[in-house]
This record gives sequence, C-alpha cells and structure tokens, in this order.
Amino acid sequence: MDYREIITIEPGKRRGKPCIRGMRITVQDVLEYLAGGMTEQEVLSDFPELTHEDIRACLAFAANRERQLAVPEQYEIIA
Repeated sequence: MDYREIITIEPGKRRGKPCIRGMRITVQDVLEYLAGGMTEQEVLSDFPELTHEDIRACLAFAANRERQLAVPEQYEIIA
C-alpha cells in the first residue's frame, strides 16, 4: 500500500498535520484511538467516512516515520 495516495498534508488544515484524504481527521487522531484501546471496527463505526484502507495508511505512515527516526543513544543495541 502506498499511504501517500491517502495521507495528505495541507498547511492550512489542522496546522499542517497529516490528514486522511483531505478530511480534518488526522493520522494522530486515528493512532490515538487505536492506542487508547478502540478496535478498528469501533473507529470505523464512529467515523463512517473512514475506510479500512485509511486506517492501514495511518499505520503505514507511522511505520515509515518510525523508520526515519534516529535511535537515541540510550536505546542503542549493544552487540
């Protein structure tokens, strides 16, 4: 999946945070719902404008950002 087809960033919308398909729902919103214990189905029920692919795009976006982060020294793996 190419999340770039779903995740949009517009400077004037939600302070430039990554949003889903130009809506005002941010990737952070979705991730916080999931991290808070909501199931994917609960998120989709609460936000019928979202799709399964939207949620997968949020996860792919977050995974890509995580890959790009530098590992802080205190978390480096010592071989």
